[in-house]
Amino acid sequence: MSETHPRITVVGAGMAGSDAALAAARLGVEVDLFEMRPKRMTPAHHSGDFAELVCSNSFGGEGESNAKGLLQAEMLAAGGVVMTSAHACRLPAGGALAVDREAFSRRVTDSVRSHPDITVHNQELADVPEGIVVLATGPLTADPLADALRERLGTDFLGFYDAAAPVIDVDSVDMDIAFRKGRYGQSDDYLNLPFTKEAYDRFYALLAAGRKHVPHDWERLEFFEGCMPIEELARRGYDTPRFGPLKPVGLERPDTGERPFAVAQLRQEDARGQMWSLVGFQTGLAWGDQKEVVRAIPGLQNAEIVRYGVMHRNTYLNAPRLLRPDLAFREHRDWFTAGVLAGTEGYLESSATGWLAGTNAARRALGLEEVVPPEESMLGGLVRFLSGANPDGFQPMNANWGLVPAVPKRKGVGKRERREAMYRRGLAAFRAWLEGEASGAAPRAVAGRGAPGGARTREA
Repeated sequence: MSETHPRITVVGAGMAGSDAALAAARLGVEVDLFEMRPKRMTPAHHSGDFAELVCSNSFGGEGESNAKGLLQAEMLAAGGVVMTSAHACRLPAGGALAVDREAFSRRVTDSVRSHPDITVHNQELADVPEGIVVLATGPLTADPLADALRERLGTDFLGFYDAAAPVIDVDSVDMDIAFRKGRYGQSDDYLNLPFTKEAYDRFYALLAAGRKHVPHDWERLEFFEGCMPIEELARRGYDTPRFGPLKPVGLERPDTGERPFAVAQLRQEDARGQMWSLVGFQTGLAWGDQKEVVRAIPGLQNAEIVRYGVMHRNTYLNAPRLLRPDLAFREHRDWFTAGVLAGTEGYLESSATGWLAGTNAARRALGLEEVVPPEESMLGGLVRFLSGANPDGFQPMNANWGLVPAVPKRKGVGKRERREAMYRRGLAAFRAWLEGEASGAAPRAVAGRGAPGGARTREA
């Protein structure tokens, strides 16, 4: 890498890789972008276009009371290619941002390929290349590269099926029903939700009737005894969940000493204690069924689920053990990562972390300090969670209000108004950060190559 033309490599041209490559190139850094498609396809993709939408065509809800709406606004302010392309290709979808799949992917592809400082290499990499690298290979990372990462990172690299339990906004838990206690009184770190027999009967009937997750053709679900889906446990018998994650032993009520018929437990997911996960509730139930089952648990009748449980193939890193909040690896400072591989869920989250990883990889190549958005912003909250969550049993995360500091509750001010205040605060902080700390590397003009969006990208 010469002093006049610093260079980085981006591996993968999905949501994360596309935003990473263009963010870096706009800062005046030359980018080698490696994408194995269409020479080698994945079982989920159908074209060689960048940022192909393989599942939903929606980037989530908009609006000032929506957490994804804040992250969308941040990425529009940053000029992220995924979000600007989504707005250019949007379809009517009520309060959600939905797009024309083919038009969207073509627009992202053209925007990235047309930048004169990006060279596209249509080839597969079997190892991490030398130099400054952004790894953005997604949930279907090819086996050779995944094996190389496992060898370099050891057991902290997770390369199996994503088995996650629903995560609940603690403000929606009925604290008149829930009680704090650890099993056998060893701690008070858990929130406990006690069942009577009648309540358990209703819960079990809904769980047993829940629609089983039907995987895509490219998935083969492998259930491990240590993370068995709750609906699979229920199919084994009425009492199986009660002798597993719902066992009441050691969880007698502190006020009466009575042992409930069954107990569901919530465990804290974030440092502020705003998000709590259902212990042992890994599930592949359809989201509508999940909501019904979760709300049948005493104390969760009005539960707001900030992340639904999933059971699908997903190659990702144990981010809290490996990553800094700037998305660099702690032990490999020239490596950055983004997207699903970094522990995010969702198109929007992938593109946003891609933009930040590409920005910081470029700054490192330019000899500048890496940057992290403010904690009030949704992107700032997301990357702080990735780097600072509990690493034991870590599961990928999407944008939700539990990631950012809450606005204090005030009499007469409802949840919607508080979240709108969090939106305005977060977007203002992000914009100020863009204009200040994040603006230390200005895009440079390269003699003979024109401005971004000029000549077609070189093909290697």
